[in-house]
Amino acid sequence: MGPANELFDYSPITERPPITWPGGARVAVYIGLNVEHFLIDRPSTSIWPGTADLVPDALNYGWRDYGPRVGIWRVTEILDRHGIRASALLNSDVAHHYPQIIKAGLERNWAWLAHGRTNSILQAGMTRDEELAHLTDIVDTIAAATGQRPRGWMGPGLTETFHTPALLAELGLSYILDWTNDDQPYPLNVPGMLSVPYTVELNDLGLFSKGTTGPEFVQIVKDQYEQLHADSEHSGRVMALALHPFVIGQAFRAPYLSQALAYLAAQPDVWLTTSDEIAEHYRRTVQPRS
Repeated sequence: MGPANELFDYSPITERPPITWPGGARVAVYIGLNVEHFLIDRPSTSIWPGTADLVPDALNYGWRDYGPRVGIWRVTEILDRHGIRASALLNSDVAHHYPQIIKAGLERNWAWLAHGRTNSILQAGMTRDEELAHLTDIVDTIAAATGQRPRGWMGPGLTETFHTPALLAELGLSYILDWTNDDQPYPLNVPGMLSVPYTVELNDLGLFSKGTTGPEFVQIVKDQYEQLHADSEHSGRVMALALHPFVIGQAFRAPYLSQALAYLAAQPDVWLTTSDEIAEHYRRTVQPRS
């Protein structure tokens, strides 16, 4: 049968204590902004597989590298326009290579989550001691660069080992995004650790790689919000919007991001927030009763 899932228990969303978001909001929305660094000599996320195993792979590396050079600045301007703080899913290598991005995020009070060292290396194949040293370096690097220790974690490619959540708890983190199986936060079977919703579906990388158009993206965002709003009549829901600057930051897609965010910002029952604030509010108001 293989190993049992000891990280979390089955909990149908119909059988939980109700969640009430601040101000009576029904849907908590956050923007998961992937702020990543890729290695020039390692295969990674690619737009065309034909060159993905080459070193160097100018086609795919260049496509990814558009993010920190251009895309993130376009996305940042759009977030500013609509008054939205990002939840930055931060590769710790970004602090070494793109300090201007850290500076821009600090000026905007972004939430900073640890997102591994680089998205070219997945969180796998390490012993417990090796992983503890790896995670300690990531967390310490982000803390030094941003002035605060990250509270949340998302693995590169949403990867973990069976030890990751407990090691993160040892390092003082309190929630993870890797398990995209819910519309609400829920406690893990690791003391002090929550799962907060993230998404591989409402995610620009997945959507646009399947041929989704800009207008379709806007409609998908609206449909997601409207269904979650309907679901939230008796208990609040979380809507994550996952963005990658090298995808949504392309010039021809950026106007549709602006349209989608304008729609979300105009909703009367929305709490536009960060994943940090969602986790903290849940911990303070729901978990003690659960």
